[in-house]
Amino acid sequence: MRLRYLTLIAVAFFSAFPLYYSVVVASRDNAALAQVPPPLLPGGNFLANVERVFDTVPFGLALLNSFVVSGSIALTVMFFSTLAGFAFAKLRFRGRNAMLLITVATMMVPAQLGIIPLYMLMVKVEWTGTMYALVVPALVNAFGVFFMTQFLQRALPTELLEAGRIDGCTTWGLFRHVVVPAARPAAAVLGMLTFMTAWNDYFWPLVVLTPENPTVQVALSTLASGYVNDFVLGLSGTALGTLPLLLVFALLGKQIIGGIMQGAVKG
Repeated sequence: MRLRYLTLIAVAFFSAFPLYYSVVVASRDNAALAQVPPPLLPGGNFLANVERVFDTVPFGLALLNSFVVSGSIALTVMFFSTLAGFAFAKLRFRGRNAMLLITVATMMVPAQLGIIPLYMLMVKVEWTGTMYALVVPALVNAFGVFFMTQFLQRALPTELLEAGRIDGCTTWGLFRHVVVPAARPAAAVLGMLTFMTAWNDYFWPLVVLTPENPTVQVALSTLASGYVNDFVLGLSGTALGTLPLLLVFALLGKQIIGGIMQGAVKG
């Protein structure tokens, strides 16, 4: 038992150390990076470095854009994936298996192959440089549909749906009052994963947005694109960009774990 705890502590330490050291570097100046041995304790320049970040790029706007885009995508993916997962898992209709197979098959197509036609479409509808170009193409994804389908097949008893129909529930009523409560643990996990993926997305925002209206990842690339790399400036922005993810996980992590355990006990 003691060996297990020591192993977990070691894994947690090595996982958290890069984040901690980025904060250490962000709180010092570039001269401290040349010290031997390197500094392991935070310095006193963090606020000054943060001010430099906001003076160099519109980082406040980037944080707002990333939060709006990531939150919108997470909510829509949770809703549409749960709705589609309910249909594929519990409803009987012609072509259901074929449609699910096609949906899953799209996961094997690299996203980069669709960048050019997607960009041409965004130009045609005049969405380039706007948040619509980030949110609308990501309203639902194949992974979310497959994930919720697999979860609802096991976690949602067919007898419960039949009892609801006997009580006079429509299909939409079943979804609201039966499926959504049963899918809440998996939807919370899917929402967390989707939020993190959207927050860390770099390539598509770089293609479709302008430097004046960036997301966090695009702003961070601007910080690191100078003629001389300012590592302190880049890691200061990285620390600021990581903070919202930590806050979201701190607020929702306990609910997600509690929901998973509750679903396991009910199952």
